[in-house]
Amino acid sequence: MSPRTLFVRLADTEAVTWTLLLIGMFLKYVTKTTDVGVRVFGLFHGVVFLAYCVVAVAMWINQRWSAKVGLLALASAIPPYATIWFVRWARGELDGPWRLGAGGEQPQTLPESVLAWALRRPVLAIVVGVVGVLAATSALLWIGPPGSWQGN
Repeated sequence: MSPRTLFVRLADTEAVTWTLLLIGMFLKYVTKTTDVGVRVFGLFHGVVFLAYCVVAVAMWINQRWSAKVGLLALASAIPPYATIWFVRWARGELDGPWRLGAGGEQPQTLPESVLAWALRRPVLAIVVGVVGVLAATSALLWIGPPGSWQGN
């Protein structure tokens, strides 16, 4: 899968999970019928958000994005639907192959070495990535939502 395809699919998925979370929030706070949507869709959105951020960092390294582009990619995951805007804004920044994959360029920095390792061992990298996202999600669930941090 090309860098562009992976990034665009995750950006779109992140926007879809925002929609699900907003529906859950509507049901919880406006209709006051259920909070199940927030619990289920919030968790789903959180996992996709973390995965998007991991892929955004990989793209930043692979595409040699400037700090402005990389930080905008990460920041676009925060407001609803901003990832869609970012993909349109950064069109040319998404093109190109995985330059550090097998038979590609030799890594020059630690971040490039980590990305090269992941690209050359994709199955293991996916397992490590999934475990990392699940660990981060578990830690965030343990500390609770941002509004609950004040009393801790």
